[in-house]
Amino acid sequence: MAYQRYDKNKGRSGGRKDFSKPRSFTKPERSFDEPERNIPDAADREETAGLIVGRNPVMEALKSGKAIDTIYVNSEAGGSIGAITRIAREKGIVIKNVSDQKLTQMCAGASHQGIIASGACAEYVSVEDILNISKKKGKAPFIIICDEIEDPHNLGAIIRTAETAGADGVIIPKRRSASLNATVYKTSAGAASWLPVARVANLGAAMDELKKNGVWIYGTDASGSDYTEADFTGPAAFVIGSEGFGIGRLVKDKCDFLVKLPMFGKITSLNASVAAGIFMYEAVRQRTAAGK
Repeated sequence: MAYQRYDKNKGRSGGRKDFSKPRSFTKPERSFDEPERNIPDAADREETAGLIVGRNPVMEALKSGKAIDTIYVNSEAGGSIGAITRIAREKGIVIKNVSDQKLTQMCAGASHQGIIASGACAEYVSVEDILNISKKKGKAPFIIICDEIEDPHNLGAIIRTAETAGADGVIIPKRRSASLNATVYKTSAGAASWLPVARVANLGAAMDELKKNGVWIYGTDASGSDYTEADFTGPAAFVIGSEGFGIGRLVKDKCDFLVKLPMFGKITSLNASVAAGIFMYEAVRQRTAAGK
């Protein structure tokens, strides 16, 4: 095939183009009626793992007792949506109202019929179940409480460290917290399959239950005392606060002790999962030294 030399003043056919008139490079205006394309990025696609899409699939999953973490619903969809959400509420499943556009984005354009359910990567347990684990071990309870840890990577990292440190379990709230989704499972390196996680409606009530069973609650807060001065050899539960705000006021008031990590640099806080790891392994060090 013969290639023709390109002349900037000529077209490829050889005919001369007219450059006497200025060309317009004005970008055509986008109509506001035109829906914006939402293409899920890698993180979004990862979150879609384990989704149950559509009314009948979600209803059958509820009837079968499948572990469902959260139901996302467009409340304006009508029809059988009301019956599905009623059953979900009876089972204590978190329901989030979202737009139809959000549902379409979540399932990459599949026909969702106004509802999507997210299956948990592991079964949740009760606070009592976690306490029973320590009884079976014959050791003092060692529990981690996550107060509004919303970043699934942080929750996954905390679960991973808690499992390797020999904790009995992790307690998280139903609202304003990451759940046992695909990202948490992956970040935990599979530890979410081994370490029991209790998901409670009221974190304060869960803390009261721990106290009734002789567990001391240690809140991690900058106003506390140096963590190396505390005794973690007995029944202990650490409260790890959220990434941006720390532990909440009501949760803080229920703590028996407040402990902190010393800060010597210009940055006055640590990543939640890093801080949690330091506190956990100080407890491990003390318990090992005490032979407990």
